[in-house]
Amino acid sequence: MQDKILRRLFLGFIQIHILHHAKEEPFYGSWMMQELEHHGYEISAGTLYPILHNMEKNGLLTVENQVEDGKMKKYYSITKEGCLVLNEAKIKIRQLIDELL
Repeated sequence: MQDKILRRLFLGFIQIHILHHAKEEPFYGSWMMQELEHHGYEISAGTLYPILHNMEKNGLLTVENQVEDGKMKKYYSITKEGCLVLNEAKIKIRQLIDELL
């Protein structure tokens, strides 16, 4: 049961992390998988890509297809709505950190 709860919490953290990097610069999925792994999240492509698609569907990310070395890559960028959500999340994170620490 503890694993299920932590997975749900971490899903929110992952989405905030995605928005943060999308605001910095466009990224592609395999780069994001490596970035998340660097922060201790074990996430497969089968988990990450549905998250990205859902965030796109909800208007938080946009996707641009680019051909690199003969291969198609999807680059994800933050939308205006995504920026608003990220800013609100940052406020809530700050409030929580202040309360917990």
